[in-house]
Amino acid sequence: MMKVARFYSDEEMFATLSQTLTWSHFLELVTIEDNNKRLFYQQMGIAEHWSVRQLRDKQDEMAYERSLIAVKPEDEIVKTLEKVTPTHMEPDVVLRNSYVLDFLGLNGYYSEEELEDAIAKQLEAFILELGQGFAFLERQKRFTIDGTDYYLDLLFYHRKLKCLVAIDLKLGKFKPQYKGQMELYLKYLQKYDMQPDENPPIGLLLCSEGNTEHIELMMLNEDHILTNSIVQYSLLRNIVTITKDYPHCR
Repeated sequence: MMKVARFYSDEEMFATLSQTLTWSHFLELVTIEDNNKRLFYQQMGIAEHWSVRQLRDKQDEMAYERSLIAVKPEDEIVKTLEKVTPTHMEPDVVLRNSYVLDFLGLNGYYSEEELEDAIAKQLEAFILELGQGFAFLERQKRFTIDGTDYYLDLLFYHRKLKCLVAIDLKLGKFKPQYKGQMELYLKYLQKYDMQPDENPPIGLLLCSEGNTEHIELMMLNEDHILTNSIVQYSLLRNIVTITKDYPHCR
């Protein structure tokens, strides 16, 4: 009780939070010493209506540490999290810096097609790993541009972000041409598939290996890349790397 009083000393704020969080939620939240981490679980718990058990499960899954917002400067973390509501979220809060796909059962060497097939068979588990709010729309979506056919591996929609999410699966390290291909998909989706009340689409390149310097150099490029944010993290086997590309999604 003393910790609750210390962490939530603003009576007006506590009264507001207590309309959606139970006393048991507060007892769980005050066990988190890091202020930003506690704010993340507090805001996401309210926005996604987590039970106390779900709140504990999210902590066990390291939801905060695996979110893109966790690596941002402290003032940006607080500013972003304070804006989270049941009807509004930022991509950095929703998207993760890593996706663990052990449930696919893939071992040794496998192709991109085999990876996609495995995801399709375990679609429910894959969506749960992506996080709440994702809805599956299409597999191998075809884009025909100037008589040439292109195929996007997976297309999702996110309810809270109100935008399409294009996912392309790549084995090996990130290559610069992957970004250009994804930009083409996003431009096509924005022109032909995006609805009037939606935000511009997000592109996710899921790569099995990381090469940070390539990503950093791409960020230094000029022209339209300045309006994009590209983040890449190196991970172990069976943990997929995320490269994020979402122009003007906010």
